[in-house]
Amino acid sequence: MKLGVNLGYVVGADVHEHVALAQEADRLGYAVAWVAEAYGSDSPTVASWVASKTSTIDIGTAVMQIPARSPAMTAMTAATLDLLSGGRFRLGIGVSGPQVSEGWHGVRFDRPLARTREYVAIVKQALARERVTYRGEFFSLPLPDGPGKSLRLTVHPQRKDLPVYLAAVGPQNLELCGEIADGWLAIFFSPRYADELLSHIDTGLATAKRDRADFDVAATVPVVFDDDLEAAATPLREYVALYLGGMGSRQQNFYNQLACRMGFEAAARRVQALFLDRQQREAKAAVPLEFIDETSLIGSKQRVSERLQEFAKAGVTTLSVSTFEPDLDSRCQVLRTLAEAFDHAGVGD
Repeated sequence: MKLGVNLGYVVGADVHEHVALAQEADRLGYAVAWVAEAYGSDSPTVASWVASKTSTIDIGTAVMQIPARSPAMTAMTAATLDLLSGGRFRLGIGVSGPQVSEGWHGVRFDRPLARTREYVAIVKQALARERVTYRGEFFSLPLPDGPGKSLRLTVHPQRKDLPVYLAAVGPQNLELCGEIADGWLAIFFSPRYADELLSHIDTGLATAKRDRADFDVAATVPVVFDDDLEAAATPLREYVALYLGGMGSRQQNFYNQLACRMGFEAAARRVQALFLDRQQREAKAAVPLEFIDETSLIGSKQRVSERLQEFAKAGVTTLSVSTFEPDLDSRCQVLRTLAEAFDHAGVGD
């Protein structure tokens, strides 16, 4: 297993803190730093800035939203970032959700799996520097009966095997991820529930005649060091309540559905109901400590070291941590303490 860091979103002018955290991770030997986007800062711009300020750590997008860009534009951006970073770019993409897709990008959230399959096929065709020709339900290149012609990407990415990751939550999306992607961007990954999740990945891998050795299970895992588990869980409650309660509608929230499948149905429904009724404080309080503990690294350094072994045994190959400390120095210290716990766990490559 390798370590990564999830830098999250840029809020205000804190891109410089993103850079400093990535630089510390780079110094410590972390494998990758991921940047996010929703409907604020875009991930490629931040990724390019972070890449320019680091030297060896990979830079990934978690994610570039599929409804935001044509597949050709995504391929152009990925190739450019890989070239400029000296072959350190990882392309993470995802369909986002219906609220952002339709409310922000004006793209119908219609048959997202079929759209993703076509999108990735075109991206990979372009990155391979083939002449792009595609006829699908959602994309046709070139457009028929017009002046368009089949074109080839003119910029050369540094690597011929630039990795493509999918953010996936539901069973069918996990199968698709295993079939067409090089890695999975996982959220709320629980070692206890890993066999169920990875069975879907393995189904997709088998369809593509590949195995897990060719695939990166990249889980984003919150980390808080505190001997008191309840105190360690406190800063994570708002984050979990937001995803279980506010990332989607009452009828369509992929993260809430995942928590239900993991055995937390009653609690997940309660968190969602409270959150959507604008009772955020109560929603945070309703998040079970057990759910936070299963999907996070909380506790003492020794306990975290033992939990790292559980994540590695469960199949995680890149564990990318999210920090929740209030200032940059504290977040950098978390990365240092985690690196020590990681070394003690003996799960590195």
